Amino acid sequence: MCGITGFVSLHDNAFISKEAFSGMIGSLTHRGPDDQGMWFDDKAGVAFGFRRLSIIDLSPNGHQPMHSGDGRYVIIFNGEIYNYLELRKELEQLGHSFRGSSDTEVILEGCSAWGAESTIPRLWGMFAIAIWDRNDRVLLLARDRLGKKPLYYGQMDGVLMFGSELKALRAHPAFRSEIDHEALTLYLRHGYIPAPYSIYQNIRKLPQGFIAILRSDQPLKLQPYWEARQVIESGLRDPLRIADSEAVEELETLLRDAVARRMIADVPLGALLSGGVDSSAVVALMQAQSSRAVKTFTVGFYEDGYNEAKSAKEVASHLGTDHTELYVTPKETQAVIPRLPYLYDEPFADSSQIPTFLVCELTRRHVTVGLSGDGGDELFGGYNRYLWAEGIWRWLRYAPAPVRRLTASVIQSVSPSKWDTVYGVLEPILPARLRQRLPGDKLHKLSEWLTVLNEDELYHRVVSQWKNPEQMVIGGNEPATLLGDPTLREFIPDFTERMMYLDLMTYLPDDILVKVDRASMGVSLEARNPLLDHRVVEWVWRLPLSFKRRKGQSKWLLRQVLYRLVPPRLIERPKMGFGVPIDSWLRGPLREWAENLLDETRLRKEGFLRPEPIRKAWTEHLTGHRNEQYRLWVILMFQAWKEVWS
Repeated sequence: MCGITGFVSLHDNAFISKEAFSGMIGSLTHRGPDDQGMWFDDKAGVAFGFRRLSIIDLSPNGHQPMHSGDGRYVIIFNGEIYNYLELRKELEQLGHSFRGSSDTEVILEGCSAWGAESTIPRLWGMFAIAIWDRNDRVLLLARDRLGKKPLYYGQMDGVLMFGSELKALRAHPAFRSEIDHEALTLYLRHGYIPAPYSIYQNIRKLPQGFIAILRSDQPLKLQPYWEARQVIESGLRDPLRIADSEAVEELETLLRDAVARRMIADVPLGALLSGGVDSSAVVALMQAQSSRAVKTFTVGFYEDGYNEAKSAKEVASHLGTDHTELYVTPKETQAVIPRLPYLYDEPFADSSQIPTFLVCELTRRHVTVGLSGDGGDELFGGYNRYLWAEGIWRWLRYAPAPVRRLTASVIQSVSPSKWDTVYGVLEPILPARLRQRLPGDKLHKLSEWLTVLNEDELYHRVVSQWKNPEQMVIGGNEPATLLGDPTLREFIPDFTERMMYLDLMTYLPDDILVKVDRASMGVSLEARNPLLDHRVVEWVWRLPLSFKRRKGQSKWLLRQVLYRLVPPRLIERPKMGFGVPIDSWLRGPLREWAENLLDETRLRKEGFLRPEPIRKAWTEHLTGHRNEQYRLWVILMFQAWKEVWS
């Protein structure tokens, strides 16, 4: 796991000095504290830079930038290739020899044998790659299938620059930090900026599953080598007809192999454990294949309703892992907030970024690689909206509009805290599947859905923070995204599967995986995601929905695999998520910080956001009438980011 950066000068006068380029590389030191490399081709106007976190082949043979044996190709590579041993054997049979044992060298020799474009689809893993073909003077950029590793690129003043994070691009003398107002509207909608956009004009994210090719005298060309849409179309067209027992066996076999491949490392390895289905399944399969106790890590919180540490400890005890937990105080948790603009590099407003950073920081004190359970919700139908949205829409489509409006007004007339009190009285008699954390907040969210006209609008409302971002951003215009694709209903007729597809394509790569990548790499920890092995993704999308959701229970098939190793009583509990009480903090210890960032005069002077709706939300939050923590956090993270980087 590493940080990469580089550029290609499109004009003779656009080249920069090695000293200036060192600044680009140095900005990524947190991603690779173990080694640094730099390569220049002055004649071609190409520069490659690298920071290394040593994981496989710790010797100098793993140093990058790396050259192929025939001298034709130069590579910088961030990530891990999990089938590199098989590829190495295949290449050795073709007569290729190897100096070391790294997966990087395997990619290079693959380029020599098959060509760079043909090598990328052969790779299993997580990666962001830059390859320079010295013979043909061609640059190739590539990103993994699910978007686990980031790669930004853009053209400014005759330079095509790229890097793992915006920090590296900002360090180039040609970089211009002009905020993209269209991207800002998308950020207010989602709380993150979806690919291919970035917060800056003329800077883009390479989409997952794509390669970009720059040939001399030609514009940069983007082309997919793996498309989730094609995978899902194939799965829906030709679903597996399989018995329950056979499905459980096959999934366990796939997951065991995915986990085993991600346990290969020349440095200490462990796992992040929340005690939920996904991380527990990963840890259980790790322990089942390990001759020693797997190291597991959990961060606990003293606030009731946010603490998963007790459940994680029970799972760890049952599996016999070497478990470490750390309880952090509100003060320690809040101390992370000033670091967020540096960690996330562009506005990012998923508040679970805070506990994610804390658990990564804890894990890095003991190991260099940590496996996680990310991706289970999107693949196996784990989010509450998958269970609720269809039922809600069935009611909405038949309920008269006046009834819906009246219901919404009744819900909103009672504060979330009072609804929590009512729920506390009813909870003992509710079935387990109806029990919820923060019920008042969820009821208020529900009230906002009651005026939608169709099921796709319902999903759009569910994933929106600010409903009308164009009205919030001065000069804003919200560009079209996948959420507005008119072909989706025909492509995926089932509403739940349509939501799962959209989450796989947007929320997963642009929120969940960004959150984990920046939090983990911010402390030089490599995070690996076995559930997002592309073979697992392709197989799971061939399963009928009934294997994912059954009798009101999510992740049915994944649970059956887990229950072979962990008893259900340790897992069956209401889904918690991974959050912190931003709502009460904004009314208490964070109030002065937030008030400064949300100051009306300041907002008007800066000229990006209209202050009226922001001040209204802030007032309603402070009075306790509404919990506006999510919408306010979106604004606060933009303001805090801008304060640091603009």
